[in-house]
Amino acid sequence: MRTASELGLTPAAVPPASLSRLAEGLIGSEVLRIAGEVRAVIASGRDVLNLTVGDFDPREFPMPATFREGVKAALDAGHSNYPPSNGVPELRRAVVEFMRRELELDYPLESVVVAGGARPLIYATYKTLVDPGETVVYPVPSWNNNHYVYLTGARAVPLPVRREHGFHPSPEQIAAVLPQARLLSLCSPLNPTGTNMKPEALAAISRMVVEENSRRAATGQRPVYLMFDQVYWATSFESGLPLTPPALVPEVAPHTVLIDAISKSLASTGLRVGWALAHPAVTARLSDFLGHVGAWAPKAEQVATAGFIADAAAFREFRGQMAERLGVRLRALHAGLTRLGERGLAIEAVEPQGTLYLSARFPVGVTVAGRRLESNDDVRRLLLEEAGFAVVPFQAFGVEGEDGWCRLSVGAASLAGIEAGLARLERVFTGVPAAS
Repeated sequence: MRTASELGLTPAAVPPASLSRLAEGLIGSEVLRIAGEVRAVIASGRDVLNLTVGDFDPREFPMPATFREGVKAALDAGHSNYPPSNGVPELRRAVVEFMRRELELDYPLESVVVAGGARPLIYATYKTLVDPGETVVYPVPSWNNNHYVYLTGARAVPLPVRREHGFHPSPEQIAAVLPQARLLSLCSPLNPTGTNMKPEALAAISRMVVEENSRRAATGQRPVYLMFDQVYWATSFESGLPLTPPALVPEVAPHTVLIDAISKSLASTGLRVGWALAHPAVTARLSDFLGHVGAWAPKAEQVATAGFIADAAAFREFRGQMAERLGVRLRALHAGLTRLGERGLAIEAVEPQGTLYLSARFPVGVTVAGRRLESNDDVRRLLLEEAGFAVVPFQAFGVEGEDGWCRLSVGAASLAGIEAGLARLERVFTGVPAAS
């Protein structure tokens, strides 16, 4: 048996300088790093309310039973080979009908490309539309835009957003930077804040994109594209037509890439099925790019997804169940944090609007439980180590500065776990047990 040392597989055997410059500068997922720390604390036997990873505990949020059976049936039917690089035809057709039925948007079949979840589609959108050195505009906090900018070699223009605007960029902010942009990346409901864009704001921004592209067309310049991540739309508590740029301003559709997936809407994060909708000239190149990196969704899951989203009653029933389960947990968490704020503690939370996420702010620049909190990471460690209350600071989503804002995700939390976690949190911040 040859040892790792004899095989030259020890860390010192391959110095970092032997890697590519891109690899040397790559930063791994901050959320996954924090989640790893939390798992270690849980493994030590501590009680922890894990509010870190944007995932679902199947015991709390099981996927639809008919969808699960559909995956098994597809495998039994032999759907275990390569799918087409742009998605199996039955799923692409089902997505077209799904968009017509649920979002009142009529896209041609050629506008649909399927991949292994939203992540590869977002990355493919960056690589397909943005050349190195071109400008990408996005809000901070937001999920992974800073990393995709790095991987693309693009120029980042992050827009700091404020609570009074729902943690979304204002039309005025967009207007100031749009002339230099090649890609504008927006998401609603937003990961990490769990907040929805206002329709009037998104409509105004969409009109700006149309006007900017009319100006560019007159001078022979390349257009600006709007990438709109709508993965969380089915978990929003708002009723009515889901928010999309093309529904508000149809003229923006040719320069919009819509990103969607079953990961959150069907509590199926591990099944990896997502789709993008865009102008056929864009989706053709997305498909070519994804084909080279093998990022297609498993064929059986695609076939099962097609069957499930085609069933309007089943989809809407499950959507209602998700809203109820998420709402109970998010509102309990919000109420508990609000009670602490009402007791004079510098803790606040934004009223939940859907998704898995709650935005909450904890005090920075104070001493709690004998520990001085000078940074968001100080806050995170205090909450985890003293209260068994695991959160992710907004710094993991591109924010600079230490303001105490954190993302709290309830996908793996039970209602009893939330109440126990809030009680531990109260003891840490007040020094006295919670009232029974």
